[in-house]
Amino acid sequence: MKILRLFALILLLSVACSAADLAVLRNGFTIRHESRAQVGASTRLYTSKDRVSFVDVPTADVERFDKDDAIPESGISATRSTLPSASNAKPSPQSVADAISSASHRYKLDPDFVTSVVSAESGFNPRARSSKGAKGLMQLMPGTASQLGVSDPFDPATNADGGTRYLRGLLERYNFDVPKALAAYNAGPTRVEQHHGVPPYRETRRYVTRIINDYNRKKIAQGYVAKPTAATPAANRPQAAKAAPKNSLLRAKVSRKD
Repeated sequence: MKILRLFALILLLSVACSAADLAVLRNGFTIRHESRAQVGASTRLYTSKDRVSFVDVPTADVERFDKDDAIPESGISATRSTLPSASNAKPSPQSVADAISSASHRYKLDPDFVTSVVSAESGFNPRARSSKGAKGLMQLMPGTASQLGVSDPFDPATNADGGTRYLRGLLERYNFDVPKALAAYNAGPTRVEQHHGVPPYRETRRYVTRIINDYNRKKIAQGYVAKPTAATPAANRPQAAKAAPKNSLLRAKVSRKD
């Protein structure tokens, strides 16, 4: 058993899927995917047939896999009027994916980057609610949602739009210093400026590192190679989130001295 676990940490064990499947998570949410593979302690769900787009989910969070007999939607067609609200029908996995993709392109951010943020924030559950009152896919606090004009934080399209717009604003505010922007999204801009960088909070540091590592894994899987330098040049670091990071990897520059 230990040998099998060891091999699982090293190899990508592909699991064949005929047609599309649904990964049913323990939080009640489902993710439609074309194929999947085991990657260490996570299950990689490929949301496109060419295996370019994918989502990594902790295997322990997956309850089961079901066949998806529904006819998939084509293209990026999610809009505020077509996506169901939490007050009526449950949003489909495809509508959630479309909402993230649409917002990412609208605000010129890499969809993989925004997807990593959503994964860390809500685990792709559009009805997620934190103990502090944050709601929806990108866990918007009531005050932030109000400022962004998000009337229904449980609607995937409006939540993704507001959260991505807010994230874009933070990136611009910190000259596209990704760790700072992510820290501000988690702990608030006041804390980032107070500590002149990522604040010394365990939760925030783990949050920043998790997102950047998740994003880097996506880019490595897509064939992008990190530059062998101690710190990613500023010219490349901004571009990573500013205009769809395609030629460089984000690197967490979280120092305990921050």
